[in-house]
Amino acid sequence: MKYNPEYHHRRSIRLKGYDYSQPGIYFVTLCTYQQQCWFGEIHQAKMHLNQIGKIVAREWLHSPQMRPTLQLDEWIIMPNHLHGIVRIIATQSNLLSHQPQQKKFHRPPNSLPSFIAGFKGSVTRKINQIRDNTAIPIWHRNYYESIVRDEDALNRVRYYIRNNPQKWDQDPDNPQNIQRFEEKLLELPF
Repeated sequence: MKYNPEYHHRRSIRLKGYDYSQPGIYFVTLCTYQQQCWFGEIHQAKMHLNQIGKIVAREWLHSPQMRPTLQLDEWIIMPNHLHGIVRIIATQSNLLSHQPQQKKFHRPPNSLPSFIAGFKGSVTRKINQIRDNTAIPIWHRNYYESIVRDEDALNRVRYYIRNNPQKWDQDPDNPQNIQRFEEKLLELPF
């Protein structure tokens, strides 16, 4: 099919007009490509990281050393995704450079999109050093985020993250649940 800009364009899932470099707390979810369980397994409601999962954990923990405007809060690596709370702290530079209108698809320095891109790139490079097949991507092309607006919301997100391994059996990202859902669709009478 020939390129048609009316149909073939990426849409941002970010909050329009929001400056993701300003100080704030964000709940992020990064998923693997095609929900592949690259990072380990859940056994008895506990996550057990494999070699690749340990790389992801090391890079996540290393992130604040590379990005001084970043603080990590609660986080968990699941078999095929990572949930984390990221805090962008106020510094002289991000307060002075506060720009509510950013260019489309532009990643300002010290912003959430810049951090996620750097993190995913670093993890991918390290994993590709040990993988046989570098043609298959590690990450889904985007990520999910929500702005944590108050202490109650922050505590709910922390609770969700802490209890995520115990709920893996019901998790929509669990490939077994996807398979069960597809099987139920086949049973429908239409």
